[in-house]
Amino acid sequence: MVNSKIKIQLESEIGELEGVILHTPGNEVENMTPENAERALYSDILNLSVAQKEYAQLKGVLSKVTKTFEIKDLLKDILKNHDVKNTLINRITSSCKAEEIKNLLTEQSPEKLASLLIEGVPIHINSLTDYLQKNYYKLDPLHNFFFTRDASSAINDSVLINRMANKIRMRESVIMESIFDYHSSFITKTVNPENSRFFNDDIRMEGGDILVARKDILLIGTGTRTSSQGIDYIARKIESREYPRHIIAQELPYTPESFIHLDMVFTLLDNDKCMVYEPLIMKTTRFATIHIIVENGKITSIKEKANIPTVLKELGMSVKTILCGGTEIKNQEREQWHSGANFFAFAPGKIIGYERNNHTIEELNKHGFEVLKAKDVINNKVNIENYKKAVVTIHGSELARGGGGARCMTMPIRRKLL
Repeated sequence: MVNSKIKIQLESEIGELEGVILHTPGNEVENMTPENAERALYSDILNLSVAQKEYAQLKGVLSKVTKTFEIKDLLKDILKNHDVKNTLINRITSSCKAEEIKNLLTEQSPEKLASLLIEGVPIHINSLTDYLQKNYYKLDPLHNFFFTRDASSAINDSVLINRMANKIRMRESVIMESIFDYHSSFITKTVNPENSRFFNDDIRMEGGDILVARKDILLIGTGTRTSSQGIDYIARKIESREYPRHIIAQELPYTPESFIHLDMVFTLLDNDKCMVYEPLIMKTTRFATIHIIVENGKITSIKEKANIPTVLKELGMSVKTILCGGTEIKNQEREQWHSGANFFAFAPGKIIGYERNNHTIEELNKHGFEVLKAKDVINNKVNIENYKKAVVTIHGSELARGGGGARCMTMPIRRKLL
């Protein structure tokens, strides 16, 4: 597939990976300060050099098993087209209320412009008022863009352009939509709620909340980042007269911040295994699990169920739960906080995640997952193909402080059918 176009195809969370979009953290992370960290959705600032080394482990492993694409490279490619460049500049400067830098952006080379659109455009301070506002950028850096999962979601053969909850991240969605619409490497169609007759301002969704369990089953979290109206929109867009479609909606707490997305408490690992944060997913709580059936073009049923694994079993997809943090509640809470449930499968039973969550890794090992170090995979000391089930561990002392794990940092675009 290296020299051919990739047709978007994603009908599971675990099928063998054939293409993934990544974004190595860059100067946009370095451009964060303690004063703007909270506005940038961070509780702390990151050390870029350490974060890049850790991210290199993630990319290094995935490069061994699939085709990887970097957002900045893809963006640079499409900006070589004069019409695409002007359209994107107009959209971004208009939505960010930064029309005065339009000429500045237009003058840049594709490579320089790609950097500015991601890393930010510093403000020219020529007054005391500008100085005292302490807003150093006319176009804010996209501090969160290395969490490529959120701005867009491949679902079957199309790409949903997500309308994210925070305005500071909306430019990520604009960039991803342009990449999928104009880059010659991809064959797909994009679906943007802002272009729909169903659009309203309450529609919000992010990729961390959207899991494709099976071609006919979506798991979607609803909480701080994805609204019920966003799920209603998705339900309308997946309407099919071919066969019933199922959405399993899971309510999430609004606090703490480690619960921002469904994939922070639930991820699929294998044909018959999932990782769960037990207190929320399996215990009786006030957060509902709701099964929605879409049939013959209409929502025909909405019923509350016990939990996600129960609904999946009813739909012929029985999964055994593996507990994030093991069986002790203090370990569960501690490791969930640092993305202990947030694994990314690059093939059935072959996953990648943070090594720091040692109780979770031990639990995986008890369930037959061989524990492999990323550096050994990258340096060809071990061959993933020799293992039926494996968890590849990456360093995560710095990346985890950004509030996401391996699934958050990957946007898969094609998987083999199961």
